[in-house]
Order: sequence, then structure tokens, then C-alpha cells
Amino acid sequence: MSTQDPAPAGEGQEGGRQVVAFTLGRDEYAVPITQVQEIIRYSAPRSMPGAPAGVEGVINLRGRIIPVMNLRASLGAAGELGDQAKIVVVKPGEETIGLVVDEVTEVRTLAADQLEAAPPGSSGMGADVVECVAKLEEGRLLVLLDLPRLLGAAAD
Repeated sequence: MSTQDPAPAGEGQEGGRQVVAFTLGRDEYAVPITQVQEIIRYSAPRSMPGAPAGVEGVINLRGRIIPVMNLRASLGAAGELGDQAKIVVVKPGEETIGLVVDEVTEVRTLAADQLEAAPPGSSGMGADVVECVAKLEEGRLLVLLDLPRLLGAAAD
């Protein structure tokens, strides 16, 4: 995606994109706010025999069984799960899934001029799961994940 492309889901007013930002280790990631249903405190999922790689297990969320994906393992992020861990419940399509993250840091609007296409080869999962990268203040980078591709790659 170049900065000239129209912004996909999560686009706010005046071309900005609203995202939910979170951390995994020292890295910062985000997903479109339009795909986030809720954020809940982490509780260890029940493991499921035969679950795809990256799926930690399932949780019961108000009577619905939701698969929970370990983003740290899927994205190759270093570090251990901390006390501030959360499960971000997302629904990028028909399926609802929980994503384990270290900490949800903010909801923010990104301007189109902050976004750049992900560098080629930036994804080691066999599918391009990085939608784009946002340049933030003080040289920080925020990696925007393409949830349909990420979840599809995890299911393979």
C-alpha cells in the first residue's frame, strides 16, 4: 500500500485510520479499530488437541467458544508474557478470534502521510501479514497487521 492508495477498513474522517495499538516485547503493532470487538484481561486458554500452529487454545467468552492465537509465536516476537497481557478479540471477517498481546497501549488515528508500504520480504510467515508501517514521533514505528492474511497464514 502506498500513501496514495485509499485507506482500507479502519479509515477515519479526513483520510486518517483509527487503530488499536499494542506491544509484543519491544515491538509495537496495530490492527484496524473496525475489526476489534473488545479487549479482555488475559486468562490462559484451554488447549485443544490438533489446533493449528499458533493457536494457544480456546476461551469461553459469554457463552461463545473463541480460538486464541499466540501472536508472539506467530510473529516471532521475543520475550515473555507479562502482567499486563490482554486478549484483543477481533473479527476481521466471519470468524472471531482472540489475539494474545503484552499490553494494549492506545487507540490512535494515523494520517495517510504517516503510512508506508511494508518493505518486501518483511514477513517470514509465507504470506504478507504486514499491511503497512506507520512512522510515529521520535522515530518509532508501528506495524499495521493485515488480520485476514495473518489469520489465514496461521491456519495453514
